[in-house]
Amino acid sequence: MNDFLPEAVRKGLEDARKAALKKSSRLCVHDGDDVYRILKMWDGGFTLERGVADKLRGRVEIYDGARHLYQCLIVSSEDQGPDRVFDFKWLHAVHDKPAVDFAREQSAPAGLLPR
Repeated sequence: MNDFLPEAVRKGLEDARKAALKKSSRLCVHDGDDVYRILKMWDGGFTLERGVADKLRGRVEIYDGARHLYQCLIVSSEDQGPDRVFDFKWLHAVHDKPAVDFAREQSAPAGLLPR
């Protein structure tokens, strides 16, 4: 269907699609002080707008707004249509609680009341 549309209409539709993806997603990639909005994310990678971060590689942080979600290692990227697709080697969730070296009981009380 897009083959029969004028170039101006096709560009307008593509811009509207990108604006809708940016508005619906709060995910972003932090590479040092640089921040890039993620258009789509799946198990093996994510998509950014083409031309925004062409040389993005290595370890980056993924945030949902102000909440730190993941650390990942980007190993490759390629252009697919109007977007740039990044593949990562590993993706680790960032925990908001410190690690413990003992097993916590499920029935442990939340707190103790003094007598």
